[in-house]
Amino acid sequence: MRAERMSPFLALGLLLAGICSVHCLPENVMVKDQHRRVDDHTLASSNTDFAFSLYKKLALENPSKNVIFSPLSVSIALAFLSLGARGSTLTEILEGLKFNLTEIQEKEIHQGFQHLLQTLNKPSNQLQLNVGNAMFVQEDLELLDQFIEDARVLFSSGAFSTNFRNPEAAKSLINEYVKNKTQGKIEELFKFLSPRTELVLVNYIYFKAQWKTRFDPKHTQQAKFHVSENKTVEVPMMTLGLETPYFQDEELGCTLVELTYTSNDSALLILPDEGKMQDLEAKLNPETLTRWRKSLQPRRIHELYLPKFSIKSDYVLNNILSQMGIKKIFSDADLSGITGTSDLVVSQVVHSAALDVDEEGTEGAAATGISMERTFLRITVRFNRPFLIAIVLKDTQSIIFLGKVTNPSQA
Repeated sequence: MRAERMSPFLALGLLLAGICSVHCLPENVMVKDQHRRVDDHTLASSNTDFAFSLYKKLALENPSKNVIFSPLSVSIALAFLSLGARGSTLTEILEGLKFNLTEIQEKEIHQGFQHLLQTLNKPSNQLQLNVGNAMFVQEDLELLDQFIEDARVLFSSGAFSTNFRNPEAAKSLINEYVKNKTQGKIEELFKFLSPRTELVLVNYIYFKAQWKTRFDPKHTQQAKFHVSENKTVEVPMMTLGLETPYFQDEELGCTLVELTYTSNDSALLILPDEGKMQDLEAKLNPETLTRWRKSLQPRRIHELYLPKFSIKSDYVLNNILSQMGIKKIFSDADLSGITGTSDLVVSQVVHSAALDVDEEGTEGAAATGISMERTFLRITVRFNRPFLIAIVLKDTQSIIFLGKVTNPSQA
């Protein structure tokens, strides 16, 4: 069986990202008012750039593990947060999301996400796709009216009053909300919430679609999957013969197959040549994806072997986002657009994703949560004028040295 020679394929979660979906990103959309929002192509390009950048970080930190995430969910959540960011904090978020702020304005970006959310949530008989946002607000926290209105209009987010002083109850409330919105796929977005939490922003995505050409369950058999050069595992391997977009990329050393859903959305599967996974990952960028999309041509595939699988991942993204240039939100944040004061700081950015692929089609869900706490009162003390110093022994409380510093430059 040919499946026995199969090397690990590259599961980027592109169908969750929406970056290769006809439904999500129509290529022929004309922007009626270029001054009101970023056009679809620019938004898609930035989101794709962010997707691949985040993927590389996650893959590097999890070299031998499955990687599944929704870059679109993370992008939307951070864009939502940016509504309340000001100054360099805002710049870091938007540039971290791969937007060129010399060419595009903040308002255009937000209106671009607004349009994207409206497009994603258009009713369809052939596709289940639900994308939404919510915020959970500490009972006595007063949000600025402008932030509430922008959250509602641009990100379709409502606000839920929450008692974070009872963190277990608050965690259960948020996790249950996400579980319901993702059809039970994401059960525990937050593993922990501090009683100091003041605000939580949430994005969720649920996706379910059927293959245009389905696999016959009777043809699914156990077969070897080569996890590494020296390790194989037995997996249920689906098989199918069909005509579908295909491309053999000799330059990057990989094979691409696009499987279409009944909605005309698609899953792009990328199979690196043996030993070429890391080389391929390093070259992932929006230009590569564009070249692949242009190179795919319908071909008759006589035998396509694809494992039936269910994978899940949970991430805390604080360190990775900091590596990607989004740092200030975690320590020196200006989120004054939320409450009018600069005393909020992001404590966690968490993300969970799940993806099931079987003979019928694909079901995926993801959620991103951003929790915020009040910073402690910032205290600055400068010893830049004459001061006293006393050195006290702890055990006896004896003052062993006592003095005054009037001129530190004098010996």
